[in-house]
Amino acid sequence: MDLGGHTLDARPGIVARRPAPIQVNWLGYPGTSGSTAIDYLLADRFVVPPEHRQAYSEQLVYLPGSFWVSDSRIAPAAAVPSREDLGLPGDALLFCCLNHSYKINPQMFDVWMRVLRQIERSVLWLLATNHEVEVRLRQQAERRGVSPARIVFAPRLALSAHLARHSRADLFLDTLPFNAITTTSSALRAGVPVLTCAGRSFAARAAGSLLHAAGLSSLVTDDLAAYERKALELAGDPARIAALRRALGDRLRAGPLFDAARFRRAFGVLSRQRTG
Repeated sequence: MDLGGHTLDARPGIVARRPAPIQVNWLGYPGTSGSTAIDYLLADRFVVPPEHRQAYSEQLVYLPGSFWVSDSRIAPAAAVPSREDLGLPGDALLFCCLNHSYKINPQMFDVWMRVLRQIERSVLWLLATNHEVEVRLRQQAERRGVSPARIVFAPRLALSAHLARHSRADLFLDTLPFNAITTTSSALRAGVPVLTCAGRSFAARAAGSLLHAAGLSSLVTDDLAAYERKALELAGDPARIAALRRALGDRLRAGPLFDAARFRRAFGVLSRQRTG
C-alpha cells in the first residue's frame, strides 16, 4: 500500500521495484500515480466517476461510501475555548478555512472577499503558516475592500485542541482546485459544515466525497458561482447553519467516515475479491 505517491520525501523507486505482488495507491496522494508499478487505486464513485477511468493508470477499486476513513479513537478535548479566548469576535459569523495557505489562490480569495463584503458581521479564520503569508493576505483583503482586521489567523495546535477550537466556526469554506481533505475531515469531526466546489480531478472532488458520505451533498456545488451563492445563502440564514450542524452530529455518529471497523470490513471483502 503506497501512501506517498508524488509527495515530499516519497520513495517511488521502492514501489517501482515491485516488492509486493499487489501494489495499491491510497489516501496519501489524491490522484493517479501514472505508474505501471501500481495495480489499484482505492476510490469511490464520486471522487473518481466511472467516466474518468481513462485518466487513471491504475485499476479503480470503488469503496462503499467514501475512499476516506478517519481514526475513530481520537478523544475530544476536555474543554472548548470561547471565541474571545481564541481572539475571535463573539458575535460575528465565523467563516473558516484552516487549510494549508498554498491552497488559496487569487480566484478563491476573490470569492471569499466578495462574501465578506456582503455579510457585514463576518470574519474569515485562516491557519497561521508564516508571518509573510499573513501580511500578504491581509494586504490582498484590503485591496478588495475588506478590512484586514476581518482576517484572523489561528496558530498551530495539537490535534485535540485544534478540534476543540474548530467547533467555534460557523461554516468552513473549502478551496479549489485542491480541496481540503484531512482538514475537511477535521472540520466535520468538530461539527462544522463544509461548503465545497467539486472540480474534475481527484484532489478537486475529495471534499465532496466526504460530504456525500456525511449526508451533506447539498453543500457540494459544481462551480464557483454556485459556491458563492450558497455561501451567501447560508450566511443569511443562521438557523439553517444550526440545523446543518445538528444533522451533521447525528449523521457522523451513524455514518461511515469515522467508523474504522466498518471500513476495515469493506476493505477486507474487496481484498478477498481481488486476490481470490
